[in-house]
Amino acid sequence: MNILEYENYEEKKTHGESQFPYVTYVCSIPIDFTCVPNHWHNEFEIIYVKKGKGLISIDLEYYEVNSGDIVLILPGQLHSIEQEGINVMEYENMIFSMDLLVAKHDDICNNNYFTPMNKRLIQLPSILNRDTCDYYDRLAHCLNDIDEICKTFPKAYELAIKGCLFSFFSAIFNNIPKITIPVKKRKSLDKIKLIIKYVENNYANAISIEEMSELCGFSQSHFMKFFKSNMDVSFIEYLNNYRITMASRLLISSTSSILAISLESGFDNLSYFNRLFKKRYNMTPSEFRKMYQD
Repeated sequence: MNILEYENYEEKKTHGESQFPYVTYVCSIPIDFTCVPNHWHNEFEIIYVKKGKGLISIDLEYYEVNSGDIVLILPGQLHSIEQEGINVMEYENMIFSMDLLVAKHDDICNNNYFTPMNKRLIQLPSILNRDTCDYYDRLAHCLNDIDEICKTFPKAYELAIKGCLFSFFSAIFNNIPKITIPVKKRKSLDKIKLIIKYVENNYANAISIEEMSELCGFSQSHFMKFFKSNMDVSFIEYLNNYRITMASRLLISSTSSILAISLESGFDNLSYFNRLFKKRYNMTPSEFRKMYQD
């Protein structure tokens, strides 16, 4: 998981370690950043909305979320977080490796629940809230207990957190049917994930349509049609938006010159970078930096 906003702007309540791969991040949109671009990682993520409202996409479907909503992001799922209108959203990200809960040997919990979940034979609900979820109070109680544990980190807090997570999943698996995701949809999402991860790792370099087409095994025309039909924007527009988002992070977090940041973000033309940045944020890069420094 290497997306810049997770590393640079969120306040960690706990620090994930190899022997206990769990971490809670606390952040706010747009105070910390205006959006978290589409990305995916191998950890399970629970987004717990504390105040306000915002937009979250999961596997390219958008949801409006409000205070109290609990969002489940499975390992490997594409997701993004955006500001909704002028609203502010404060939320927690609880991110953990499933290795924290999955036994190393053959285990009934793995066989009946976690393995089918990871293979998408069981589809968890994406959004859980008081209006649509009969067992919401049980889930919120587990997450609130984790919050309390993380305030003081008492002795054996690791066991307490794992206990809360097991209780959390117990409530979910006790209340959901088995649903298989269509193979065609999974294949399309796998291609989109491949493209997005490639952009995430290479946006600072020149990326061509030809290069991306070869990556996907498509012709150039098919690649452009495929990307636009799934993402609702052209690949070039997506790439430029991603680069502008990363540049906005650097404007806040570094003292590098605007020229250096434009180059580091993948733009070799400063005028073009300035024009796209102003179109996105309605201000110049210098004005954006000054706003966050004041």
